[in-house]
Amino acid sequence: KSGLDPGGAWHAWGMACLKAGNLTSAREKFNRCLKPPMDLNQLNHGSRLVQDVIQYLESTVKPVLITDDDYFATLRELEATLRTRSLSLEMMCEGKIQHNSYYQECLFYLHSYGTNLAIISFYMRHDCMREALLHLLNKESPSEVFIEGIFIPSYESGKLHMLENLLETIDPGLESWGVYLIAACKYLQRKNYYHILYELQQFMKDHVRAAMTCIRFFTHGAKSYTELGGKQTWLLKIKDHLKVYLQEVSRSSGRKKMAFTFRKKMSATDVSRHINTVDLQMEVTKFLHQCESSGASQMTDSSLPTLFGNNNMKMDVACKVILEGKNIEEGFGIAFRVLQDFQLDATEVYSKVAKQLVKQQKYSEIQQLLKCVNESGVAAKNDGDNIILNCLNEFKNIPAEDLDNLIQDMDSDENKIQAYTMCNKLRSAYLVAVRQEKARAVQLVQHVRQLAESGGDHVVKAICAQWL
Repeated sequence: KSGLDPGGAWHAWGMACLKAGNLTSAREKFNRCLKPPMDLNQLNHGSRLVQDVIQYLESTVKPVLITDDDYFATLRELEATLRTRSLSLEMMCEGKIQHNSYYQECLFYLHSYGTNLAIISFYMRHDCMREALLHLLNKESPSEVFIEGIFIPSYESGKLHMLENLLETIDPGLESWGVYLIAACKYLQRKNYYHILYELQQFMKDHVRAAMTCIRFFTHGAKSYTELGGKQTWLLKIKDHLKVYLQEVSRSSGRKKMAFTFRKKMSATDVSRHINTVDLQMEVTKFLHQCESSGASQMTDSSLPTLFGNNNMKMDVACKVILEGKNIEEGFGIAFRVLQDFQLDATEVYSKVAKQLVKQQKYSEIQQLLKCVNESGVAAKNDGDNIILNCLNEFKNIPAEDLDNLIQDMDSDENKIQAYTMCNKLRSAYLVAVRQEKARAVQLVQHVRQLAESGGDHVVKAICAQWL
């Protein structure tokens, strides 16, 4: 008469029937106020009213309707009642909980008015993981429901192995679980739970992704190559994963293609290339670890470069290897292989090294570097000259004697003249210029005279004028 919503009254009446043990009457009352959710896959446990019903049923111990001719069944029921007021512990050990009328009542309300997450969470609370997984598959629930309802509770309660065993039992090829497993991996990566992620990738036999996780274990948080030296087992694990993957690819290519839809694929060529990278990284690690141990290491970088980074980082590795040996020659071989394997810009790397040597005032080692570059067999004609010119671009204050030695080592006279003019040694530039062929010499001397004029060097200007 007053137009109020009767839902609350029906719900209170239904709860009263439940408490009185009249389950049939309770169903009838709740039917008038409970409604199924619009979206069964929403990430919650349904309406508050349904949750209240389930909560009450789960907390109530009632005589268990066991279809069992065991004379001691009633004694067990009594023992269960005395031991606990919780349904979740009641006779779980014998797997007879399914026969409990209140358990069945929970399932009736959940299936009629609850979400898939609520049903799955109920199964998980009562150690019915298999039923939870089958429900997930049958309803084709999205991966969020799997993560929220099954995966998180499993690893938080230390039951990840149990979950893995069940996934395999239900589908030995794991194909039906592919979407869910990949989603679980992404979730773990977001959370930075890399140890659980690695464990899961091994279970999935996703060797390429497992290798990528091992790279992270190897590189993450290391501040020195001494630290990386102690983490070399991860490099061996990367190789193992990649080799197993290669074996699987070659086995499956021989017969009918295997549908490894959710596992990361990679061409055999790429895998072999990555194995080579790991081998080279092992060599770099051993070498730099040795350098740091012997105290030869001088570079202190905030970030530690490895061959698993981008090309700039790989170039940093090559520089580090050349600079940290006892002398330039010691690390040059490894650095040269890094440059060759990854087709990096060698001149840029050598120039970086040379600039670093100028900063450290190791001018004689620049000459050793040029010797190594020329003997490498792949240096272009002007590579050595360009390295020196790049250095002079940045450093004008190299001591006179060392500067002369460096410029004298240059191959091309034209480059020598350029180097002398860059350092404002116009007299030396003039002396090299006049040794050229007549026509070219005239051009060069004119250029030196112009520079002398603009720089106010009257002596050199007069010499050039006289020669011309």
